[in-house]
Amino acid sequence: MNPLTGREHALSTPGSHSNRPLTTGVTIRSIRSIGILGTGAYLPPTEVSNDEIAERAGVTDEWIVRKTGIRSRRRADPGQATSDLAAAAAVRALEQAGVGPEELAYIVVATSTPDHPQPSTASIVQHRLGAVNAAAFDLNAVCSGFVYALTVAERMLCTEPGERYGLVIGADIYSRILDYSDRRTAILFGDGAGAVVLGPAPNDRGIFATSLLTRGDQHELISVPAGGSRTPTSVRTLDEGLQYFRMDGRRVREFVQDNLPGAVGDLLAGVGLDPREVRHVVAHQANAVMLREVWPSLGLPEASFHLALESYGNTGAASVPITLDLAHRDGSLADGDVVLLTGFGGGMSVGSALTRWLPTRHAGPARNPAYAAAPVQSR
Repeated sequence: MNPLTGREHALSTPGSHSNRPLTTGVTIRSIRSIGILGTGAYLPPTEVSNDEIAERAGVTDEWIVRKTGIRSRRRADPGQATSDLAAAAAVRALEQAGVGPEELAYIVVATSTPDHPQPSTASIVQHRLGAVNAAAFDLNAVCSGFVYALTVAERMLCTEPGERYGLVIGADIYSRILDYSDRRTAILFGDGAGAVVLGPAPNDRGIFATSLLTRGDQHELISVPAGGSRTPTSVRTLDEGLQYFRMDGRRVREFVQDNLPGAVGDLLAGVGLDPREVRHVVAHQANAVMLREVWPSLGLPEASFHLALESYGNTGAASVPITLDLAHRDGSLADGDVVLLTGFGGGMSVGSALTRWLPTRHAGPARNPAYAAAPVQSR
């Protein structure tokens, strides 16, 4: 059941793209086609209900559901780090794609909660997978990070000859940076990871347009104030709670309403795609109320809107690939369907990509709520 509409999947209210405050550049693929060959996700086994966090945040379960559409989320175990979640999701994606770790040319991990300030989380994932031939690096565009990372990996692969493969992972453990007395943030976030394998696709399939934008003039809307070179961690910053995630929810909602519809409209116009051709929307799982408000202005009358936030909350850069994996393993994505992937978040940033769906080599197991079944080695 779709918590935005009370219906299964589809939202169908058309809208317009007038009064756009910002026009974005659109990149159209013209060299070789790269597609998604496999998907995977990992959600930690510990489930945290609204009741478990409501009292400390000074709210109720009913209030959380009404304001966000979220009923529960997953929390990483104390011994798990972001690389552990990322590696588990990657294994599932590689298995479905039928690609071995040694065949990977690139590993890009999108995260804003890395294992360490350095080295990169991607380098740890590379080691864990045994992907000895892959160049590995992190990318931080917060909740839009997965689409940014997808765009970077696709552009590298589309210019290279031969059977070259890339692994793109979105992974975050926000439970480690939340102030659980702050109802604006504590109620929203869960932990998880999602991954896709990229590789050569037929010319009529795969990723065919991407669009990225950043509004750095609004970077202060989402932040972790301390812990970097601007404000190093100190006794003072710890006393003031500056190590915790902070967000101006009202202004973030305004940013999404002002920028997401125009970004999507420009992307479709840039490739001459009729909005009615979009069959699926996989968006960042931020907040059901926000998505309900922005949906009509996207103007995608034939699209199904896929959601995972009711059970998993906002999983940061992981939310788009987790939701994509759920939709794929449900059998919702058919050969040739146009899928819109779109993320938005800190920076402030928006990233969108259009792909014409390519059936994966191996269907893999059907959707299974016990996503934590695969073992993860804690460190």
